[in-house]
Amino acid sequence: MKLLWIDLNSSYAHSSLALPALHAQTGDMAGVEWEVVSATINEQAGSVVEEIVRHRPDIVAATAWLFNHEQLMHIVARLRALLPQTNVILGGPEFLGDNEAFLRCHPYVDAVFRGEGEEEFPRWLACHRERDRWSAITGLCYLDDEGRYCDNGTARVHAFDRLMPPEASRFFPWGKPFVQLETTRGCFNTCAFCVSGGEKPVRTLSLPAIRQRLDTIRAHGIRNVRVLDRTFNYNNRRAKELLNLFREYHPDIRFHLEIHPALLSEELKEELRHMPDGLLHLEAGIQSLHEEVLQQCRRQGRLTDALEGLRFLCTLPNVVTHADLIAGLPLYRLEQLFEDVRTLAAYKAGEIQLESLKLLPGTEMRRRAAELGIVYAPLPPYEVLQTEQIGNGELQTARQLSRLLDAFYNTEAWQEVTRSLILQDADFLHRLLKEMVEGNLIDQPLSLERRGCLLYDFCKRHYPERLNDVSMAWIEAGLSLKKAPAERVRTKRQQLPAEWETIYGEYKPTLRICFLPVGKEEGQGYWYGYESEVQQPRPVFKAATKGVRPLSCKS
Repeated sequence: MKLLWIDLNSSYAHSSLALPALHAQTGDMAGVEWEVVSATINEQAGSVVEEIVRHRPDIVAATAWLFNHEQLMHIVARLRALLPQTNVILGGPEFLGDNEAFLRCHPYVDAVFRGEGEEEFPRWLACHRERDRWSAITGLCYLDDEGRYCDNGTARVHAFDRLMPPEASRFFPWGKPFVQLETTRGCFNTCAFCVSGGEKPVRTLSLPAIRQRLDTIRAHGIRNVRVLDRTFNYNNRRAKELLNLFREYHPDIRFHLEIHPALLSEELKEELRHMPDGLLHLEAGIQSLHEEVLQQCRRQGRLTDALEGLRFLCTLPNVVTHADLIAGLPLYRLEQLFEDVRTLAAYKAGEIQLESLKLLPGTEMRRRAAELGIVYAPLPPYEVLQTEQIGNGELQTARQLSRLLDAFYNTEAWQEVTRSLILQDADFLHRLLKEMVEGNLIDQPLSLERRGCLLYDFCKRHYPERLNDVSMAWIEAGLSLKKAPAERVRTKRQQLPAEWETIYGEYKPTLRICFLPVGKEEGQGYWYGYESEVQQPRPVFKAATKGVRPLSCKS
């Protein structure tokens, strides 16, 4: 029997743990031959189908989620037409709700799994041709021979700590730029918009098991690990133990964690203060800075505690903290969203990630959508179209604001100047967004250089006092000194001042020097030094004429 897995991802940088997690439980069990066809959602469905057909599989399996759902349906529909005897079985987050309508609308899918499949999927493999035995497979949803919908509930893995790790599978994606490490399954929190909001109990791996897996990951040369734990610090004692464990892998591995800022104990704060620089990238779940919104979402933790915790995280120089906001949450208005972006900028959040709410299958918020006054798209990715507090047009504005933040605030080169403009003028974001939209630029892919030119031109017209900031950011990003943001830079035959204050680097006579004048007095400004013998676009030295206040520093 040949089982073929369709590994369909949004890009080649991403991968799903589903294949290696399931294969690790079965190994190369007698009578089952595993194959995989990998593709991205941007590839032609026909080409993917052609490759699958060449394998002549008996079973085709795949995981469906928000962003691969549509393309996956195109692939399996064509596949079933070409191979009518092949069983098609799907799993994943798309099937956490009621699956009857899906199965009736997609007759080329034989069954879907709801929940966690590591224990039940091998049992189904043993009887996949005997439909009369499918009723014993927990989590399986299907139509029987009489066309009746059969729903076997939700599969939960109770012996999570005894599963074979995905890294044991020959299908584990060692060639990706990062890997995922699931240290916990389930979530203590009850967020109504999250598929894990009702996933109880929380199950964890022991520290020795995690250490063993990290040793394997390091041995494969992986440098980035995304820890799959919905709330890393729901148990502060365990979080401290894990941080001490992660410290052992510095500087070989960097860890990406989800953290709840409202639940930070003083002891854990102290631990975070002393973590090695660059070891952690923290994702702080905030969603909204308004208490009534969070209460409606059933998110645990007081807002005041969350804000205090976030403010602390953002002051840590040794970690990067990014904060999440979600447009479309009930009771959340557009202007509140703009206000929250300004607050997060004031906290100096490393990134501000603004997403639109999706009403995912199986979530409480999807079940209560009508009651909450939420209108959402019936097809993936199920984004909210309007609520009683925010209209469809305003949600489009929120989406465009997200694009703006990614282009400027979340880009290292432009973050500091963007942050200062956000805090200087409450209308800055509205103004820049309006110009980007009217110029049909907001949805275009823009190079780093193009964004810098746009920002410089915008400031020249609206915030001329900030031109020096943009010019310095431009220079320190290593961009061309022949473009507009560097129009005031002097590059030839510069006479060095008698005194200057070094901001970074070390002056050497061999450096190629340029000068950015600021202020009205001749000779007042910033000096940059470039290595002459190597093609390095960024300056390695920066100094200010004595008495000039440093407006920007190299990170």
